Amino acid sequence: MIKALSAKEVAKRVVEGNMFILDVRNEGDYKDWKIEGKGIKSINRPYFDLIDGVEDVLEDLPKEEVLVVCAKEGSSVMVAEMLDEAGIKDVYYLEGGMKSWSEYLMPVKLGDLKDGGSIYQFNRIGKGCLSYLVESNGEAAIIDSARTIETYEDFAKENNLKIKHMIDTHLHADHISGGRKLAEKTGATYWLPPKDGEEVTFSYAELEEGKDITIGNTKIEIQPLYTPGHTVGSTSMIVDGQFLLSGDILFVDSIGRPDLAGKAEDWVSDLRDSLYNKYNNLSKDLVVLPAHFGKISELDEKGVVSAPLGDLFEKNEGLNIKSEDEFRRAVTENLPPQPNAYQEIRQTNMGKIDPSTDEQREMEIGPNRCAITDN
Repeated sequence: MIKALSAKEVAKRVVEGNMFILDVRNEGDYKDWKIEGKGIKSINRPYFDLIDGVEDVLEDLPKEEVLVVCAKEGSSVMVAEMLDEAGIKDVYYLEGGMKSWSEYLMPVKLGDLKDGGSIYQFNRIGKGCLSYLVESNGEAAIIDSARTIETYEDFAKENNLKIKHMIDTHLHADHISGGRKLAEKTGATYWLPPKDGEEVTFSYAELEEGKDITIGNTKIEIQPLYTPGHTVGSTSMIVDGQFLLSGDILFVDSIGRPDLAGKAEDWVSDLRDSLYNKYNNLSKDLVVLPAHFGKISELDEKGVVSAPLGDLFEKNEGLNIKSEDEFRRAVTENLPPQPNAYQEIRQTNMGKIDPSTDEQREMEIGPNRCAITDN
């Protein structure tokens, strides 16, 4: 009998590094975006090449434990049944297909805060998106929320937390923010940098440098630090004097791209100033928590993406480009393809269009591509 594996179970295996995948989507979709991991092996054989039988692919598969993956689930079930009949032991299919993989959020505790409370990273491992929850004394703030807000609601309920603040570090172009929707459901305050909010159709609290946001009674302060470059309003935050939430300005292996609003040439100097001056003046002991990752190798053994700021100034190539002209070329020329449907995603996050749930899923399919280097 074939068995379903949920996205949660697949994520656990990706982190632990043990799985063989037969991906039966079209070749172009597979090359663009697939399930990857340190110990993950995969091959691509399009479903239409397997309709008449799986004999030609058997020699490329292990004799046991194969996960079959497709876009929505149906094709993978059919291929999995054929592999089972062909004698492969323990054949699985990805429940909900790559759409479920794209949406799954994996919460991991990062650490405790000085005066009580804790901070969690929610890793959207199939999309490379990272969001955060800061909690203290029964209150919570969520930063850079994914569209699938049910995960945060369930987490808050399980941990007896009241969501008080929803914060976006910038106007996202790679994924649809759940910040405003969850704020409306919970009565939380929705924060957005005002320079990124000039075209939005809704009201919001202005996330500005010098405005502290206190969670609970333990003086956990989220201090906005204006760091333009990825967008004109991009705002970083220092949480509890320990963590630097860098949004899409700085990643573990790269830096943010300035072209997704069509302003690359205009924002290059801002991006360099934010990274090379403002960040360089911060404590190198701060733990950088970005809003995205591009490579599975950026995850540690727990599935966390983070790094001390000092380490990044030593190892991240984007922080070690000596001349301004070379930096300009690096962030404006030969960039990876832009995220799927990024213009429509920006318009959705502005409140200008209201796509259906299925349309939003389709808009978000694929990697995030927010860095200047490809995944």
